Amino acid sequence: MIKTCVADNNPVIYQGIKSYLKDSVDFDVMGHVSSLEDLHELLDNKVVHLVILDIELNGLSSIRDVKILVKDYSTTKFIIFSNVSETLYANNALKVGVRGYLEKNVSMKDFGAALKSVSMGNIYTSEAVKKLSQSDSKNSDRLHKKLSSREIEVLKYLADGKKNKEIATILGLDEKTISTYKLRLLHKLNVTNLIDLINKARTFQLV
Repeated sequence: MIKTCVADNNPVIYQGIKSYLKDSVDFDVMGHVSSLEDLHELLDNKVVHLVILDIELNGLSSIRDVKILVKDYSTTKFIIFSNVSETLYANNALKVGVRGYLEKNVSMKDFGAALKSVSMGNIYTSEAVKKLSQSDSKNSDRLHKKLSSREIEVLKYLADGKKNKEIATILGLDEKTISTYKLRLLHKLNVTNLIDLINKARTFQLV
Protein backbone atom coordinates (compact mmCIF):
# COMPACT_ATOMS: atom_id res chain seq x y z
CA MET A 1 0.00 0.00 0.00
CA ILE A 2 1.14 3.50 -0.82
CA LYS A 3 1.00 5.47 2.43
CA THR A 4 -0.42 8.86 1.50
CA CYS A 5 -0.64 12.15 3.39
CA VAL A 6 -2.80 15.14 2.49
CA ALA A 7 -1.18 18.50 3.33
CA ASP A 8 -3.97 21.03 2.93
CA ASN A 9 -5.47 23.88 4.96
CA ASN A 10 -8.99 22.71 4.17
CA PRO A 11 -10.19 19.59 6.04
CA VAL A 12 -12.95 19.16 3.44
CA ILE A 13 -10.27 18.46 0.82
CA TYR A 14 -8.78 15.79 3.07
CA GLN A 15 -12.16 14.17 3.67
CA GLY A 16 -12.91 14.24 -0.05
CA ILE A 17 -9.62 12.57 -0.99
CA LYS A 18 -9.96 10.06 1.83
CA SER A 19 -13.49 9.18 0.69
CA TYR A 20 -12.38 8.88 -2.94
CA LEU A 21 -9.54 6.51 -2.05
CA LYS A 22 -11.28 4.54 0.72
CA ASP A 23 -11.83 1.46 -1.47
CA SER A 24 -8.46 1.70 -3.20
CA VAL A 25 -6.20 -1.34 -3.00
CA ASP A 26 -3.19 0.83 -3.80
CA PHE A 27 -3.50 3.91 -1.56
CA ASP A 28 -3.80 4.25 2.21
CA VAL A 29 -4.63 7.83 3.27
CA MET A 30 -2.93 7.72 6.65
CA GLY A 31 -2.76 11.36 7.65
CA HIS A 32 -3.70 14.99 7.22
CA VAL A 33 -1.70 18.08 8.17
CA SER A 34 -2.67 21.74 7.83
CA SER A 35 0.73 23.43 8.15
CA LEU A 36 4.28 23.08 6.90
CA GLU A 37 5.53 22.59 10.45
CA ASP A 38 3.15 19.67 11.00
CA LEU A 39 4.15 18.17 7.66
CA HIS A 40 7.82 18.19 8.67
CA GLU A 41 6.94 16.55 11.97
CA LEU A 42 4.89 13.85 10.27
CA LEU A 43 7.57 13.08 7.70
CA ASP A 44 10.23 12.98 10.42
CA ASN A 45 8.32 10.36 12.38
CA LYS A 46 6.37 8.24 9.90
CA VAL A 47 6.93 6.49 6.60
CA VAL A 48 5.05 8.41 3.91
CA HIS A 49 5.34 7.42 0.26
CA LEU A 50 3.23 10.19 -1.28
CA VAL A 51 2.26 13.70 -0.17
CA ILE A 52 -0.64 15.52 -1.84
CA LEU A 53 0.43 19.09 -1.18
CA ASP A 54 -1.34 22.44 -1.52
CA ILE A 55 1.10 25.18 -2.54
CA GLU A 56 -0.88 27.50 -0.25
CA LEU A 57 -0.38 25.32 2.84
CA ASN A 58 -0.04 27.34 6.06
CA GLY A 59 3.63 28.20 6.61
CA LEU A 60 4.67 27.42 3.04
CA SER A 61 5.89 30.75 1.69
CA SER A 62 7.60 29.94 -1.61
CA ILE A 63 8.71 27.26 -4.03
CA ARG A 64 11.97 27.14 -2.04
CA ASP A 65 10.08 25.51 0.84
CA VAL A 66 8.90 22.84 -1.57
CA LYS A 67 12.47 22.35 -2.79
CA ILE A 68 13.61 21.78 0.80
CA LEU A 69 10.85 19.21 1.35
CA VAL A 70 11.84 17.31 -1.79
CA LYS A 71 15.51 17.37 -0.78
CA ASP A 72 15.03 16.47 2.89
CA TYR A 73 12.54 13.66 2.22
CA SER A 74 13.96 12.14 -0.92
CA THR A 75 12.11 8.83 -0.50
CA THR A 76 8.74 10.62 -0.51
CA LYS A 77 7.02 11.71 -3.71
CA PHE A 78 5.23 15.07 -3.79
CA ILE A 79 2.32 16.04 -6.00
CA ILE A 80 0.89 19.56 -5.90
CA PHE A 81 -2.91 19.81 -5.67
CA SER A 82 -3.91 23.47 -5.55
CA ASN A 83 -6.17 26.29 -6.69
CA VAL A 84 -3.07 28.14 -7.90
CA SER A 85 -2.91 28.04 -11.70
CA GLU A 86 -0.61 25.38 -13.10
CA THR A 87 0.55 27.81 -15.77
CA LEU A 88 2.06 29.97 -13.01
CA TYR A 89 3.70 27.35 -10.80
CA ALA A 90 3.80 23.93 -12.44
CA ASN A 91 7.08 24.25 -14.33
CA ASN A 92 8.93 25.74 -11.35
CA ALA A 93 7.49 23.05 -9.07
CA LEU A 94 8.60 20.30 -11.43
CA LYS A 95 12.08 21.80 -11.64
CA VAL A 96 12.55 21.46 -7.87
CA GLY A 97 11.53 17.81 -7.93
CA VAL A 98 7.75 17.71 -7.51
CA ARG A 99 6.35 14.70 -9.39
CA GLY A 100 3.10 16.25 -10.56
CA TYR A 101 0.89 19.33 -10.49
CA LEU A 102 -2.91 19.33 -10.45
CA GLU A 103 -5.41 22.14 -10.15
CA LYS A 104 -8.32 21.48 -7.80
CA ASN A 105 -10.84 21.74 -10.63
CA VAL A 106 -9.41 18.59 -12.23
CA SER A 107 -11.75 15.67 -12.91
CA MET A 108 -11.70 12.73 -10.49
CA LYS A 109 -10.60 10.51 -13.37
CA ASP A 110 -7.54 12.67 -14.02
CA PHE A 111 -6.86 12.98 -10.29
CA GLY A 112 -6.77 9.20 -9.92
CA ALA A 113 -4.64 8.82 -13.04
CA ALA A 114 -2.15 11.37 -11.71
CA LEU A 115 -1.80 9.62 -8.35
CA LYS A 116 -1.26 6.26 -10.01
CA SER A 117 1.25 7.66 -12.50
CA VAL A 118 3.28 9.46 -9.82
CA SER A 119 3.23 6.44 -7.49
CA MET A 120 4.73 4.37 -10.31
CA GLY A 121 7.65 6.78 -10.58
CA ASN A 122 6.42 8.90 -13.46
CA ILE A 123 5.99 12.66 -13.71
CA TYR A 124 2.44 13.82 -14.32
CA THR A 125 1.59 17.06 -16.13
CA SER A 126 -1.38 18.29 -18.11
CA GLU A 127 -1.19 18.97 -21.83
CA ALA A 128 -1.25 22.70 -21.09
CA VAL A 129 1.85 22.41 -18.90
CA LYS A 130 3.64 20.28 -21.48
CA LYS A 131 3.03 22.93 -24.13
CA LEU A 132 4.17 25.66 -21.74
CA SER A 133 7.33 23.69 -20.96
CA GLN A 134 8.10 23.31 -24.67
CA SER A 135 7.58 27.05 -25.12
CA ASP A 136 9.88 27.82 -22.18
CA SER A 137 12.53 25.56 -23.66
CA LYS A 138 12.42 27.44 -26.97
CA ASN A 139 12.55 30.79 -25.17
CA SER A 140 15.47 29.54 -23.11
CA ASP A 141 17.39 28.60 -26.25
CA ARG A 142 16.70 32.02 -27.75
CA LEU A 143 17.85 33.82 -24.59
CA HIS A 144 21.03 31.73 -24.41
CA LYS A 145 21.86 32.83 -27.94
CA LYS A 146 21.18 36.49 -27.07
CA LEU A 147 23.51 36.49 -24.07
CA SER A 148 27.29 36.44 -24.23
CA SER A 149 29.24 33.93 -22.14
CA ARG A 150 30.40 36.78 -19.88
CA GLU A 151 26.82 37.99 -19.39
CA ILE A 152 25.72 34.49 -18.41
CA GLU A 153 28.65 34.31 -16.01
CA VAL A 154 27.65 37.59 -14.37
CA LEU A 155 24.02 36.46 -14.26
CA LYS A 156 24.96 33.30 -12.38
CA TYR A 157 26.88 35.27 -9.76
CA LEU A 158 23.94 37.67 -9.36
CA ALA A 159 21.64 34.69 -8.88
CA ASP A 160 23.99 33.46 -6.14
CA GLY A 161 23.39 36.73 -4.29
CA LYS A 162 26.76 38.33 -4.98
CA LYS A 163 27.07 42.10 -5.23
CA ASN A 164 28.63 43.98 -8.15
CA LYS A 165 31.85 44.61 -6.22
CA GLU A 166 32.23 40.91 -5.32
CA ILE A 167 31.64 39.84 -8.92
CA ALA A 168 34.16 42.40 -10.15
CA THR A 169 36.78 41.00 -7.77
CA ILE A 170 36.08 37.40 -8.80
CA LEU A 171 36.23 38.17 -12.52
CA GLY A 172 39.06 40.69 -12.28
CA LEU A 173 36.95 43.44 -13.81
CA ASP A 174 36.03 46.98 -12.89
CA GLU A 175 32.85 47.41 -10.83
CA LYS A 176 31.45 49.79 -13.45
CA THR A 177 31.89 47.06 -16.06
CA ILE A 178 29.78 44.70 -13.96
CA SER A 179 27.12 47.41 -13.66
CA THR A 180 27.11 47.68 -17.45
CA TYR A 181 26.66 43.91 -17.81
CA LYS A 182 23.81 44.05 -15.30
CA LEU A 183 22.05 46.79 -17.30
CA ARG A 184 22.48 44.76 -20.49
CA LEU A 185 20.96 41.72 -18.78
CA LEU A 186 17.96 43.73 -17.59
CA HIS A 187 17.43 44.99 -21.13
CA LYS A 188 17.88 41.63 -22.88
CA LEU A 189 15.60 39.78 -20.48
CA ASN A 190 13.08 42.64 -20.60
CA VAL A 191 12.84 43.23 -16.84
CA THR A 192 13.36 46.31 -14.65
CA ASN A 193 14.81 44.97 -11.40
CA LEU A 194 17.19 42.36 -10.04
CA ILE A 195 14.51 40.13 -8.47
CA ASP A 196 12.60 39.80 -11.74
CA LEU A 197 15.88 39.27 -13.59
CA ILE A 198 16.85 36.32 -11.40
CA ASN A 199 13.33 34.84 -11.41
CA LYS A 200 13.17 35.00 -15.19
CA ALA A 201 16.67 33.52 -15.51
CA ARG A 202 15.62 30.59 -13.31
CA THR A 203 12.35 30.11 -15.14
CA PHE A 204 14.22 29.77 -18.42
CA GLN A 205 17.00 27.70 -16.80
CA LEU A 206 19.70 30.23 -17.56
CA VAL A 207 21.16 29.76 -14.04
